[in-house]
Amino acid sequence: MFGINRQVYYRIIKRTKLRRNVAEQVVELVNEQRAEQPRLGTRKLYHILNLKLKSLKVGRDKFFSILKANHLLIKPKRSYHVTTWSHHRFRKHPNLIKELDINRPEQVWVSDITYIGKREKPCYLSLITDAYSKKIVGYEVSDSLNTQGCINALKMAHKNRVFRTEPLIHHSDRGIQYCSDEYQYFLKKYNLKCSMTQNSDPYENAVAERINGILKQEFMINSYHLDLYLMKKLVGETINKYNQIRPHGSNHMLTPNQMHLQSTIKMKTYKTKNRSNLKATSV
Repeated sequence: MFGINRQVYYRIIKRTKLRRNVAEQVVELVNEQRAEQPRLGTRKLYHILNLKLKSLKVGRDKFFSILKANHLLIKPKRSYHVTTWSHHRFRKHPNLIKELDINRPEQVWVSDITYIGKREKPCYLSLITDAYSKKIVGYEVSDSLNTQGCINALKMAHKNRVFRTEPLIHHSDRGIQYCSDEYQYFLKKYNLKCSMTQNSDPYENAVAERINGILKQEFMINSYHLDLYLMKKLVGETINKYNQIRPHGSNHMLTPNQMHLQSTIKMKTYKTKNRSNLKATSV
């Protein structure tokens, strides 16, 4: 009647049901992963679920399309709070890593402070991250921007060092916490070379800014309204997950812990590419 063969008609119905069934299984797999890491990106999900997706005959582009059709793609959130005050009397150090080829763990540590609290209960997270492996090696949550929080993070990072005989550069912005006499004392005590950004450009401390974004956008640590001791516990559990189970793009999808235990893999950088909008299946 409609110019369509009966066999073709029922074949289309069968294929539609099959696509929907596959999409339902994919969404269920994604929800299982997102239950533990609520804003885990699609590339990381594809890496983690690769074997299961192969058994369903779902490739990368189809996987992206299914997630897009079901509104499961993650949209990055942007927020900005000033935590750096560089107009002070303390000495500012030159940038030692601007042209440096970073090719091993514990060659460069990057440090930063980020705001994670609410106005009623402000919290500040001091982080020290290995630039090569992206592993968070030291952290401290405090309710103020004083220098002691940064010092506690540095002490933790020094305690967790693996390659103690290798030279190490400590890189940060020009905030008063890092330029202060107390912080510089511990850098000299631990035999760390001091490096600092020269301008207000966040790209001069891009690794630290990226880690801040991951913890806020994927793990949403800045969305909780908790007392300080609970925030410390929450951040500790989050960083443990980040170091142990989250694959990192610049680590060739190795976790930070896995990347930190070797030095043969070259760091990877990415450029944003446009992706075609393929036919998707929603459930």
